[in-house]
Amino acid sequence: MIEPKLLHGDALAHVRKIADNTIDLIITSPPYADSRARTYGGVAPSDYVAWFMPIAEELLRVLKPSGTFVLNIKEKAVNGERHTYVLELILELRRMGWLWTEEFVWHKKNCYPGKWPNRFRDAWERLLQFNKTREFSMYQDEVRVPVGDWARTRLKSLSSTDQERDDSRVGSGFGKNVSNWVGKETVYPTNVLHLATECSNRAHSAAFPEALPDWFIRLFTQPGDLVLDPFMGSGTTPVVAARRGRQAIGIELSSEYYQIAVERCRTVSAGLG
Repeated sequence: MIEPKLLHGDALAHVRKIADNTIDLIITSPPYADSRARTYGGVAPSDYVAWFMPIAEELLRVLKPSGTFVLNIKEKAVNGERHTYVLELILELRRMGWLWTEEFVWHKKNCYPGKWPNRFRDAWERLLQFNKTREFSMYQDEVRVPVGDWARTRLKSLSSTDQERDDSRVGSGFGKNVSNWVGKETVYPTNVLHLATECSNRAHSAAFPEALPDWFIRLFTQPGDLVLDPFMGSGTTPVVAARRGRQAIGIELSSEYYQIAVERCRTVSAGLG
């Protein structure tokens, strides 16, 4: 097992010390706007893009051309409407040179109920995928899922149209050949991740479930590759990366969370976690 490298302090300052084109995967969840004011200062929505862009510039520099950057973020409601800082951030990242390749949705399966006068409780978050180039490493077979019970009945008796490409009825250009699924035990997943918010780590106010970074680490890296989380919190990403045989760098500003991450990584390195 490869022991992660954990760094305490400002993300921007530490990332500036990383060599060019050395990181295979960046996966992180920076403080959301107006969130975690006690530990991270609570960046205002109107200032969020300006705050994040210097960090994004350094992340672009250190990521390999074959690498991927996954950003977990969610806009908040301000004065009765959704703020646009996430959309503005996407546009600025594209102007900087990032390619906005894909958007994944994290559906929180066990989201607690709630009620507001003009909206329902959030049960999902964005996971934005950015790349430096159109040719990047991606290991899709590592995240295959069971084909599902639907196949048992749907594939028993195929019509003639099921055995050739059937173009979409709405003219979208998409089509399917149902017979392609015959005999398949697993298939590629969708871009919606159905993951519970609960995790074994209760010490951080917004911790990843371990399954979330694990999925992206399997999809975009191989054993020995280098994973970076510049806002690691209590260390979930480096812990998962170590278990998967990847190198990892985690950076955390909060002394409290940094110490928790250190202890978690020690436990994993000792083979106890």
